[in-house]
Amino acid sequence: MKKGVLIVLSGFSGAGKGTITKKLLEKYDNYALSISMTTRNPRPGETDGREYFFVDKDTFERHIREDELIEYAQYVGNYYGTPRAYVEEQLNIGKDVILEIEIQGALKIKERFPDTLLLFVSTKNAKVLLERLTGRGTETEEVILNRMKRAAQEAEGMSEYEYIIINDDIDICVEETHSIIQSAKAATIRNEEFITVIQKELKDLSKGEK
Repeated sequence: MKKGVLIVLSGFSGAGKGTITKKLLEKYDNYALSISMTTRNPRPGETDGREYFFVDKDTFERHIREDELIEYAQYVGNYYGTPRAYVEEQLNIGKDVILEIEIQGALKIKERFPDTLLLFVSTKNAKVLLERLTGRGTETEEVILNRMKRAAQEAEGMSEYEYIIINDDIDICVEETHSIIQSAKAATIRNEEFITVIQKELKDLSKGEK
């Protein structure tokens, strides 16, 4: 069985990466979502073990010490990280695993796992992003301002990603994201084992070996 692809889906807060992931999981059966761990408080409607694993700071730091996270980072005063065991299990059974994480964590994963596919989700412009954050109605003006400042910082790292996903029409965006992922699976960096095997087979056959 061919190993799955590790996909990092990052993006500005409010750009819609969570919605994209949800629709990919609903529409296709080859995806698995890695649930992140965080020390932030749940938002209304969020459930522990579904959107995130919600833990306190001491628990999170214990996971760091015991090397049980693929990556972790701090964002707006809270820890976010990716538990290792579930990701490895899903990849090994052929699932394409989606990680919804911030840019700091994304670049750490890419450094450790070079064949990771990096996708960045954005709105079509900054004004739309601000409107979406304000329209949530769940955060204070101060928090929204901090998220916009953070978005400005994150924009400096967009060129580190392989693809930019513009979320204007969500249904079109989901189809484009799926197509990008499926095409990227054929990239040489994600088929090094196949290349090595067929090179050896061809060399052997060209020598008359069977």
